[in-house]
Amino acid sequence: MSEEILVNVTPPETRVAVIENGVVQEIIIERTQRKGLVGNIYKGKVCRVLPGMQAAFVDIGLERAAFLHASDISNGDSVNSDSNINSLVREGAEVIVQVVKDPLGTKGARLTTHISIPSRYLVFMPELTNLGVSQKIEDEAERNRLREIVTGFFGDSSLSGNFIIRTAAEGVDEETLKSDIRFLTRLWHAIQDRLQTSPVRQLIHEDLPLYLRSLRDLITADVERLRIDSRESWQRLTQFAEKLIPDSAVKIEYYPGERPIFDLYGVEDEIQKALEQKVVLKSGGYLIIDQTEAMTTIDVNTGAFVGHRNQEETIFKTNMEAAQAICRQLRLRNLGGIIIIDFIDMVEDEHKRQVLRALEKCLARDHAKTHITEVSSLGLVEMTRKRTRESLEHILCEPCPCCGGRGSLKTAETTCYEIFREILREARQFDVESLLVLASQEVVDRLLDEESATLAELGSFIGKTIRLQAESLYSQEHYDVVLI
Repeated sequence: MSEEILVNVTPPETRVAVIENGVVQEIIIERTQRKGLVGNIYKGKVCRVLPGMQAAFVDIGLERAAFLHASDISNGDSVNSDSNINSLVREGAEVIVQVVKDPLGTKGARLTTHISIPSRYLVFMPELTNLGVSQKIEDEAERNRLREIVTGFFGDSSLSGNFIIRTAAEGVDEETLKSDIRFLTRLWHAIQDRLQTSPVRQLIHEDLPLYLRSLRDLITADVERLRIDSRESWQRLTQFAEKLIPDSAVKIEYYPGERPIFDLYGVEDEIQKALEQKVVLKSGGYLIIDQTEAMTTIDVNTGAFVGHRNQEETIFKTNMEAAQAICRQLRLRNLGGIIIIDFIDMVEDEHKRQVLRALEKCLARDHAKTHITEVSSLGLVEMTRKRTRESLEHILCEPCPCCGGRGSLKTAETTCYEIFREILREARQFDVESLLVLASQEVVDRLLDEESATLAELGSFIGKTIRLQAESLYSQEHYDVVLI
C-alpha cells in the first residue's frame, strides 16, 4: 500500500491529509486560535474536589477548568481505579498534569498526571519503572534487540522513569535510538527546570506544531513522501528530520506548484463531502451519518442497489461495501466516542461474521484505538473509537442560526398557524386598531394564498385589520406581530 502525506500551510491554519492508494483517508486541521492542547504539560491548581465523581477540577489557565479523574492520577507505577480522590489530591494543591483530550463542546480538557513525552521511536514516561515495547512489534528477537539497546544506554543514567518503544522503532539502528534517548532526556531536564521556576496555571511544555507532529507520528515505512506547500515550514521540517529522524528526510518534498496542493489530490472535495449527512456507495447503496453529543449513529441502506441473485446476497454485498466506507468515514470525519452502526439485517451467521471481520480489518489501519462488539439481534454493531480532538464537523462548522442546530425548519404552514395564535393572543390582550405581521416571503405567500380564507375569518372574528409585510432577512420560522 502506497501512502502520501500532504501538508497545506496557511498562516492561521495548518491542514494535513493522509492519502492511501490515491484516496483521502484522514484530515487533521489545526488553527492558531483553536490549537489542540493534547500533549501539553501544565502546572495546575486543584480548584474543586468532587468525591461523588471521584474526580477533581484543575485550573490550568484555560477558559474552563480541566477534568482529572482518580484513575488518571499516578501513584508510583499504579493506577488508582479504587483509590479515594480525597486521598490523592486536595483543594488548592499544585499538580503537574498533561492534557489527554481537548475541550469538546461544553466539556473542559481531560487531564492525567501520568506524563508521557513522545519522540519518533520512543515515549519517555517519568513514572514508568519497566521498559515497554509496542505489541505491534511481533518478532521476539527484534523486541529483545530493542530492549538491550535502550536498557544498555539509558540504564546507566540516574534519571528516573523509563521508555516505551514505539512501533516505528522496528528495524531502526542503535545510534538512531540512542539519539532519540538523548533528545528525550534533554527535553525532560528542561521541563523539570521550568517546573521549578514557573508559577501555577502556567504552560510548561507545548507539543510540536501539526506539520512537525505529522512527520513524527504519521511517517511509516509505507509512506512514500510528505509534500508541503510552505517553503519556510519545509525548511524547518527538513532541519527537524535531519536532526531527529534522518531516515525520513529524503521523503520530504516542497511543493511549489501554482495549483493548491489539496486541489491537486481532490482533498477539498472530500472535505465538503465529509460534512454531508449522506454518503453514497459505489453499488448504489448509501450511509446516513448522524453526529450527536452523546454518540454517532450510522445507518446502512441498499438504496438503488438491487443485486443480481437474491435479497440476502444483495444485503450482504451492501453491508460489506458499507463496512469499508464506514471505516474511512470514521477517520475522515474523526468521529469518536460511542458509535452505533445499523447494518441491514442479515439472516446467515457467516455473513455477519464476514462483515465484522471486514470492519475489523479496515480499522486496523486507524491510528485511533477502537473496540467493536458482536452484531446484535437487531443488526446493530456497537463500537467505540478513542476521541482526543474535535471532529471535522465541529472544527469547520457551527450550529445553523435558522434551526438552532436541529437540522430542520418548521414548515411555512406551521409558522402560519403560530401567527394565527399570536394574533388572537395580542388582540385579546391589547386594544389596537390593526396588526402588522412581519414574516418571510414564503410565509407571507402562504397567508395570501392557501391560508387567505382563514386569515380573513380571523380578521372578522377579532374586528381588526391584519396587514402583511415580507422581510427578506427573516427565516421561515421567524415572525413578529406588531401592534398599530
